[in-house]
Amino acid sequence: MRLQHTVADTILGSITTVADGDAITGLYFQHHIRRPDEATFGLAVPMSENPLLRDAVQQLREYLDRRRETFDLPLKAAGDDFEHAVWDIVARIPSGQTTTYGAIAEQLGDKSLAQKVGQAVGANPLCIFVPCHRVVGSNGSLTGYAGGLKRKRVLLELEESAATSAERLF
Repeated sequence: MRLQHTVADTILGSITTVADGDAITGLYFQHHIRRPDEATFGLAVPMSENPLLRDAVQQLREYLDRRRETFDLPLKAAGDDFEHAVWDIVARIPSGQTTTYGAIAEQLGDKSLAQKVGQAVGANPLCIFVPCHRVVGSNGSLTGYAGGLKRKRVLLELEESAATSAERLF
């Protein structure tokens, strides 16, 4: 397997996308909380040299332009069994909807795991592709996001229905 990455400019700033062979393994903002050392991203390549990275960036840009709601990419995140269980639930949150850390903990069978769920959500190496921005606090408030709360707000607003967006104006 060949570890490679590319950097793309987006409305959210520079985003680094990492591929390991035939799967996307990371998506990181420039000032990403818990951003791995860039040396672990492998060789920097232009998108044109890696079809998987090119597709990932294209789909990301389509999503940010409101022309795509889901991603069709092979994803492979490094994490433990609990993190994967959380990320699997997060991956199924529909565009335009949110859930809470507590609700995910309940789906895992133990509401007391909400804090541990929050840690797993924060460790998600595939943010946006695995939409951890759709996880909010128990009262609906915006809570931590590896890309920062400003980006989380932008992503949630991007996914809002026209009716919800109109309601927010008043």
